[in-house]
Amino acid sequence: MNTQHHNFSKVTDILLLGFQNVQIFRFPFFLLLLLIYCVTVCGNLLIIVVVSSSRSLHSPMYFFLTQLSMSDILLTTTIEPGMLHIVFYDGSSVSFIGCLIQFYFSTVSVGLECLLLTIMSYDRYQAICRPLHYTSAVGLTFCLKVVLLSWLIVFTTMLMLFFTVSHLDFCGPNIIDHFFCDLQPLLELSCSDTFIIKMESLFLSILFAVCPLTVIMVSYVYIILSILKIPSVTGRQKTFSTCSAHLTVVSLFYGSIIIIYVFPHQQNAKTLLSLFYTVVTPLLNPIIYSLSNRDIKQALWKLIINTYHAIFSNCKIVILL
Repeated sequence: MNTQHHNFSKVTDILLLGFQNVQIFRFPFFLLLLLIYCVTVCGNLLIIVVVSSSRSLHSPMYFFLTQLSMSDILLTTTIEPGMLHIVFYDGSSVSFIGCLIQFYFSTVSVGLECLLLTIMSYDRYQAICRPLHYTSAVGLTFCLKVVLLSWLIVFTTMLMLFFTVSHLDFCGPNIIDHFFCDLQPLLELSCSDTFIIKMESLFLSILFAVCPLTVIMVSYVYIILSILKIPSVTGRQKTFSTCSAHLTVVSLFYGSIIIIYVFPHQQNAKTLLSLFYTVVTPLLNPIIYSLSNRDIKQALWKLIINTYHAIFSNCKIVILL
């Protein structure tokens, strides 16, 4: 639907084309995405519950992991319900303000994930390279402050980007060949000068992607050098295992984002890689951390046993009554 404004037609609805090559497999693809969405939300919620309920996991590393799970839930909940609607109806129309809101929360969650992965790399650096100072450097106060500051910075700076985009003129066409409202597809619909918004986007990309990735890489250089100084092979393997899950998540997340910006005009590849970092990565994060971490597996098993005993005891009480 368009409304007349000055001498041009102002866009009020956005048509998201989604996946144009999966019409034949639309229903199985829909079921797959629905399953992924349910598993992603449940898996990340489970990480939060397990860490919160287990005293042995009340450490900075696991606290940051719960924040990463919250970020993943925010990202997948922002993207996947709309994606399911697009796949089921072979395209979907969304209001312009709804498109902007989806764009805002998707950028918030991606920016937050970048900062959290950086904080987690700093935590691993302190634990491996400066173990004697770890408790004082990464205490409870530090953890709370750095996480709250990350949330505040991301929500505030992305709000600036949101308002800049919302003040652009969008005069048609109103079709986006993508499965969610990303920045570049939105700018392609605008009939305004987008130079300022592109400069803002470049600045934020450096702030939330390039700088964090640089910090992560430098941290791992020091971590690897420290691991190589450990005399025993078993000691090196045990130490490296404490950061292997984080390194895997960083590689998957940043790898897909970097390739998207390296090949910005390859639409099929861009859609596939966007699907990877918005859908697959939030699904894999809790799996990677739970499968590679013995403490989490033990805490999960203990939680299951305690829950079973609690339910069984309540059932016995009900039966006796």
